[in-house]
Amino acid sequence: MEMTSTSLKRGCLVVEDNDSMTPHDETKKQKVSEGCVTSSQDGVENDGLHSSENEPGPPEAESTVKDDENSSVQVQEEEEEEEDGLSEAGEEEEAESFADMMKHGLTELDVGICKFVSSHHGFSGILKERYSDFVVHEIGKDGRISHLDDLSVPVDEEDPPEDALTVLTAEDRQQLEELQLFKNKETSVAIEVIEDTKEKRTVIHQAIKSLFPGLETKTEDREGRKYIVAYHAAGKKALAKVRAAADPRKHSWPKSRGSYCHFVLYKENKDTMDAINVLSKYLRVKPNIFSYMGTKDKRAITVQEIAVLKISAQRLAHLNKCLMNLKLGNFSYQKTPLKLGALQGNHFTVVLRNITGTDEQVQQAMQSLRETGFINYYGMQRFGTTAVPTYQVGRAILQNSWTEVMDLILKPRSGAEKGYLVKCREEWAKTKDPASALKKLPVKRCVEGQLLRGLSKYGMKNIVSAFGIIPRNNRLMYIHSYQSYVWNTMVSRRIEEYGLRPVPGDLVLKGATPTYIEEDDVNSYSIHDVVMPLPGFDVIYPKHKISEAYREMLAADNLDIDNMRHTIRDYSLSGAYRRIIIRPQSVSWEVVAYDDPKIPLFNTDVDNLEGKPPPVFASEGKYRALKMDFSLPPSTYATMAIREVLKMDTSIKNQTQLNTSWLR
Repeated sequence: MEMTSTSLKRGCLVVEDNDSMTPHDETKKQKVSEGCVTSSQDGVENDGLHSSENEPGPPEAESTVKDDENSSVQVQEEEEEEEDGLSEAGEEEEAESFADMMKHGLTELDVGICKFVSSHHGFSGILKERYSDFVVHEIGKDGRISHLDDLSVPVDEEDPPEDALTVLTAEDRQQLEELQLFKNKETSVAIEVIEDTKEKRTVIHQAIKSLFPGLETKTEDREGRKYIVAYHAAGKKALAKVRAAADPRKHSWPKSRGSYCHFVLYKENKDTMDAINVLSKYLRVKPNIFSYMGTKDKRAITVQEIAVLKISAQRLAHLNKCLMNLKLGNFSYQKTPLKLGALQGNHFTVVLRNITGTDEQVQQAMQSLRETGFINYYGMQRFGTTAVPTYQVGRAILQNSWTEVMDLILKPRSGAEKGYLVKCREEWAKTKDPASALKKLPVKRCVEGQLLRGLSKYGMKNIVSAFGIIPRNNRLMYIHSYQSYVWNTMVSRRIEEYGLRPVPGDLVLKGATPTYIEEDDVNSYSIHDVVMPLPGFDVIYPKHKISEAYREMLAADNLDIDNMRHTIRDYSLSGAYRRIIIRPQSVSWEVVAYDDPKIPLFNTDVDNLEGKPPPVFASEGKYRALKMDFSLPPSTYATMAIREVLKMDTSIKNQTQLNTSWLR
């Protein structure tokens, strides 16, 4: 069942975060960011793959960027023909209720989240009752918050006229695309000019050349009628250039114009990869010509900057007429693409509806958030939703226990999963035949499908190679989940042992270099300066009791803290540093009264573009809502900030058990 709202009773909170999904790798020198030190810029984007286990995003402390492909959405060539959607028959619901399934899920305690920093009494509320209650605006490196506030197209004399985008019919477009890609036996396509004027013929010529690079056009008279005839000027050798993502529209792109069109993408209830896949289909290009600085979650309204290679602002703006829940604007041409992780953070506008806290409680909670902050835990979505936490897979990889890796990913488990996955797991448990289990998956781009394909190709005795078929970023997510689990646990121990003050032996950063706090220096630092390491071969550990706690925790998992290099280079962890307390910036709030749960409580960018007046609130109403605004660096989780305000467990397990009315 789809979870469409989340009621936060005492002890329970929300599931889905929309924090900046700026991924990470552990294989290079540490770099400092507001919430962390990055150990590399080696992306762990999800490659456009569907993750069936709610795989963790990469630990955001270590913000990362792809080595060679920026933040491109990856598409497996052999899977391009797969349907994106799943058949209804493949998604039969089990009789077991969602609440029953989630009895087997994780709680915050299971992943080391157990401390708060504030002393106020918590209260309950509803987060994401409407996806429009959670709005995220990306903050660029220059500190500018992205807004969609301009739909105009830059004036460019070399752009075709606006009519060029509408003059061709759907049938014309289909025939021309098939001709362009040599998908039919025809050598040309003839389009009759119904209203024959020179201007009309010119527009058709421009439309074909701009929308279908590689085709040339000419005008012919046939039995007294005028036709525009499209054909390949260079024969089939032109096809390679047409198909090359690195060389689209080369012949028609003005030399004076930057190669990348940057624009602001406003999206509702759709994640970044889905949005880019939609745009690429409408534009008939590959998704990997798009780049971005961070991914944004689905159940929210988000605003972020996107760049695309050699697609004109005019073509992009035209999509606004046919897109649902997406809007493009603020166009400009630049010389470079965007790089994953090259952002300052995100600004959040969050509404918690139907709150139970008094005005005094709200005031105490929000002042504490503004002045002290919250523990910079990795959130629950890092660890999956089923009875097999993703950190367990990561631990098995680090242990070189490949049979266990295979078993953990493929074995049946309790928890919320789609029916086709349940059947696939059952088939695997019964037959241990990867080909047979694979047949149960209508879409094979999930991690299970990738692994089963690998096992079919390489055999059960070569699990390492079979696992290697899973895109690198997805494989690394498991390891990063384990690091996140260790970090959460150790930070809870650190706060339990020493409280919210720096002590001798703690680590702080000077530039990108970690140094110890000495006895004489304690008063020179605050708790906001203290960092803790994610385990790896290139980090140092605190010089107090927590250092031994790290060693004991890894030893209990049969791992040697002094040897975090793996026999397979990809799985060697260099480590990173992450601040233990984050203080949000630009914190503001107000409590408003309302009667109708369906009315929006603030205007979005699109509302403002359409000239809608802001909502007016009565002094009293049936319900009260807390509207919060705050900015976070890219390594942090908004749900962890909200957890501190409400004093609640953010796990789905706790939430569903304590709040069955939410499910109804």
